Formats: sequence, structure tokens, C-alpha cells
Amino acid sequence: MPNEAPIAASGTVHWIGTGLSTGRTGLALLCDHAERVVLWDRTTERAERRLASLGLAGRAEVRALSPDALAAEVHTGDVVVSMLPAAEHPGLLRLAAARRAHFACTSYVSDELSGPAQEMAAAGLTVLTEAGLDPGIDHLMAHQLVERARREAGDSAAGVDFTSYCGGVPAVPNDFRYRFSWAPYGVLAALGSPARYVDGGVERTARHPWEATRRLALAGEEFEVYPNRDSVPFVAQYGFPERWHLDTFIRGTLRNAGWRAAWSDVFATVRTRDEARIRALAKELADRYPTGAADRDRVVLSVALELRGPDGGTLWRGGQLLDVTGDEQESAMAKCVSLPLTFGLTRLLDGALSAGLHRAAESADEAARWLRFLDGHGLHIRGFGPDGAQTALPVVHPLP
Repeated sequence: MPNEAPIAASGTVHWIGTGLSTGRTGLALLCDHAERVVLWDRTTERAERRLASLGLAGRAEVRALSPDALAAEVHTGDVVVSMLPAAEHPGLLRLAAARRAHFACTSYVSDELSGPAQEMAAAGLTVLTEAGLDPGIDHLMAHQLVERARREAGDSAAGVDFTSYCGGVPAVPNDFRYRFSWAPYGVLAALGSPARYVDGGVERTARHPWEATRRLALAGEEFEVYPNRDSVPFVAQYGFPERWHLDTFIRGTLRNAGWRAAWSDVFATVRTRDEARIRALAKELADRYPTGAADRDRVVLSVALELRGPDGGTLWRGGQLLDVTGDEQESAMAKCVSLPLTFGLTRLLDGALSAGLHRAAESADEAARWLRFLDGHGLHIRGFGPDGAQTALPVVHPLP
């Protein structure tokens, strides 16, 4: 069992990695709250340039990243934040454990993280995960919808539909319907992973997720969506009552309309499962469709829940929508990833998180705290209740 009182946070945060998910707003707020922030990059020059580009020159210390250098500077109670690719998290988690430091990242919990996190709990250390956009803000929205539906409609429903779709897309769609703003190989590799979800009351697995693509009508606009990863464990994580009979439960990815047709050649390469070919294609596409200085990205996150009675009539419907477009100051993706992470870090620094493994929020009350913070710093979530504008709730259609 996790300890009730973790090792007190020292006030020092080691932010490791300065990629496109490191946002100006979140990092600035962290610099305001923490006693000391140390930004680590391959060289101190790169770290300084990144701070300057974010308008934060001099707000954080900078260091050149190497395992030995990091180990020498991390001390008891510090917080190690990994903004590196997910494959790098386990090594940084082990380093944090060895140095009796806390750990945070925005990625999904994996076996490589959950095992060591249990040992860290016994040592009084906190591990914060799934604290970004997706996973992260989507969890907050889901917990709020489930709590409200249970309160207003009860713990029994003959039919339940839950969908959660998130995507980073070009604000102005191009012919490819996408611009690369993070590791291009990761984008393609994710398409090679099967997706498990509930549809028509039955658990299904899409060997190639794009084959389950559907149209999504959302707030008067058309998108395309497909299931992603394994949705099923989140039924329990979101606190669905056992007497809610699931017809649909899908957590997935959102893309601009026309995406599946535009990516047909990409799918053919992904099907080969030839890593060398996939990596080569990823580099080629990233060169052809980069996110340039003049390009604006957009983040769209929609979470919706509907409960029906035995006669098929609606007992309760609700949804929440986050729609953010980047500007010259900050990309939408960087803001949506860094802001929730920063709030989680402030909770850790303030001693509000117990020892052990935490996700962004695991109750409606805690989710409400996070959402108030996000709203206060420019991430406004639009809500639709059972007596609200029902036409704004997402409607999913088959894609020919």
C-alpha cells in the first residue's frame, strides 16, 4: 500500500527535454511556483535557446544532459520530469528511485513504470503519470461526466455509449490532413498497434486501427476518428458502475476529414511491419509536412456519455469539448500538454499527492480542481448537459 506521507518535495524540479510539448505557459507557471527549475537538454546552448524562444530566458537553470551529470544533481525530494519519448521514462524513473526523488511524465502507465512505482511508494516517493492532454485532460472530463451521470441518473442503465476522441491537427487542413509536431516515427508506429474497444456491446480488436475509422460530426464540423490502444481498462478507471450495460466504449484519435484517403499509401507501408521502411517513410513525411513557424496547430478533444433505459429512451446525455488553436506565442499542443502537467507538479510540490502511482486525477472532485486551474489559464472546456444544446454532442457515422 502507498505511504500516506511521501518524502517531502524539496522544491527543485528537473525538467528533462525541451521538445515541442514543452509549452511557454506551463513552464512559466512552474518557474513561478517551484523554488528552482533546472532545464536539461543535449547541450546548455540548446536549453538556453529553447528558454529564450519561450520568452523565459533566465527563469530556469540549464544543464547538458548525461546520465552521470543528472545523477549527480538529483537529490532527495527533487522531482524528475521526463519530457523525453516514452521509451526513456523507465531509465529516468530508476534514476529517480535511486536518488530518492519523485517522478512525473505525461505518458500512459506501462509495466515498466508500474512495477518500480510500487517500490517507490514503499519508499515514500510519488510517481505522477498520464498528466498531459491525452492521457490527462481526457481523464478529467471523463471523471466529471461519469460522476454527474451517476448522481443524476443512477447506477443502472440498459445501454451506455462513451466516446473520447482527441487529436492534434493542422488549424488549416493541407492535402495530407496532418503536419508533424512530434516524433514522426511514433505517429506511424502507433498505427501498427492493435486497438481494443467495445462496440455494439461486444469487445472488438482492430488489428489495423485505421480500418475502424468513422466520421464524427462535432459542433457543426466533420472529422474522422478511429480507436486507439486498449480502451477497455478505462471502464474501471473511470468508475463505471457494474450495472451500466456498455454498448460503446471507445477512446480514440481524431483527424481532419479526408485523413484516411490521404494516408492510404502510409497504411500500405505500416502493414508491412518493416521497421526500416516505416522509419524511412516517417522521415520523408516529416520533411514534406513539418509544422513550420507560420503554421498553426489545433487540438480538439471531445468526451461524451449517454445513458439509456430499457425502452431505449435517453436517461442522461452529456459531453465536454476542448478546442484550442495555437498562436505565434505557443502551439496548442504544447499548451495542452504542459499546463495540466504543471498543475500536477504544483500538487506534488505542495504535498497534496500521497506516495505511490497517480494519474492526472482519479476522482471527480480532484478533476474539478485541475479543470478550474486549466480554465483560469486559457484552456476553456465547453460542456453540454442533458438540458443543453444536444446538437453539439458528437455524432458518429460509418465511413464508406
